[in-house]
Amino acid sequence: MTGATTRFAGIAARRAAGGKGGIVSICSAHPLVIEATLRHGATHGADVLIEATCNQVNHEGGYTGMTPAAFRSFVETHAVRTGFPLDRLILGGDHLGPNPWKHLPAAEAMKKASVMIDAYASAGFTKLHLDTSMACTDDPVALADDTIAARAADLAAVAEAAVVRAGGEKPVYIIGTEVPVPGGALEALDHMHVTEPANALRTVEVHRRAFSRLGLDAAFARAVGVVVQPGVEFGNADIIAYAPQMATKLVASLESMPQFVFEAHSTDYQPAEALGMLVRDGFAILKVGPWLTFALREALYGLSHIADELTPDPSRESLPAAMERVMLASPGNWQKYYSGTPDEQRLQRHFSFSDRIRYYWPSPDAQHAAEALLAALGDRKIPRPLVSQYIGHLDAEVGVGRIRPTARELLIGSVMRVLDIYRGATNP
Repeated sequence: MTGATTRFAGIAARRAAGGKGGIVSICSAHPLVIEATLRHGATHGADVLIEATCNQVNHEGGYTGMTPAAFRSFVETHAVRTGFPLDRLILGGDHLGPNPWKHLPAAEAMKKASVMIDAYASAGFTKLHLDTSMACTDDPVALADDTIAARAADLAAVAEAAVVRAGGEKPVYIIGTEVPVPGGALEALDHMHVTEPANALRTVEVHRRAFSRLGLDAAFARAVGVVVQPGVEFGNADIIAYAPQMATKLVASLESMPQFVFEAHSTDYQPAEALGMLVRDGFAILKVGPWLTFALREALYGLSHIADELTPDPSRESLPAAMERVMLASPGNWQKYYSGTPDEQRLQRHFSFSDRIRYYWPSPDAQHAAEALLAALGDRKIPRPLVSQYIGHLDAEVGVGRIRPTARELLIGSVMRVLDIYRGATNP
């Protein structure tokens, strides 16, 4: 085994031997998040795992407009610019399955999912999360475990053939049927269901059988992670932190599957201590996405206020005002997720933990507004009192000289601050 296979097998082996440690999975396509991630990895000499989701990147372009090959080129271009070694870069595909086409009959949706995973595997993505848990239009509301596993194995067969054809590295697989809602919960949170140990064990067994029926035993030997719900989640204004006592039995079930670690989705906004306990307990792959763009938005809005102080210009639209205009003009990415009065919806559009504003940063108007803001501030040194007032979470870092107080470096620093928390958790 080489490359990603060795790295992930090593994580599982260390866990089985009683060791600790893990890896953070960066789920974002924002250029500044990607740059911050790669710079952070280069600084620490660490592997970097960046994942694209099925809705974000697929053979039809996804909402970013990028195919898997284009996304790989996009990330590698940033890696070269930041001096990050390509041999330490791992690319993953998340929720790979029929989800973007679940409005179609299952056969048609799975045909599109097959083309998508072929594109991912052919482009050299070496960590593939097989997620076929969603029902299509002619499916029952809740799919049987055997159906989910059979569809996942069908996609794995396509990926394996694509790698043979393209001559790339064999991928590792993530399986799991208890997949949290991408982007956070839609309702207020007061409790969280934890995956039953029997369900985790059954997930592994039904997938093992499904792979074996297709002659994919060697591929299943490269399955390294099971997606489960450890009892963590975030909503628009709520965060449920990891409570180890609630997951004791689930954690114990790992002893019966030494090939695997758990992959935890929706770990955004968890306290540092909670993230550390997750890794300690075997949730060795921590997924994060909205928290990174939330941190970026915090800094961007802070810079907008700073620009009003340093370079007042009545003709320049503030960034929050520009984003409000953009989101109101195209409500599809927030309207069905944010409820309440008009004022409550306005607050959620800008400040919700689910951070659905992230879908709007690629729009031309949003890009123009952000570029105008950065142009107004240029490379000037921002006075520390203004950093303290408007981007206070970075004041201490600026004070000791770890972050240069220019607009761009403050944006990068805001994202790196979150990455530092994950590094502390995954490298105890």
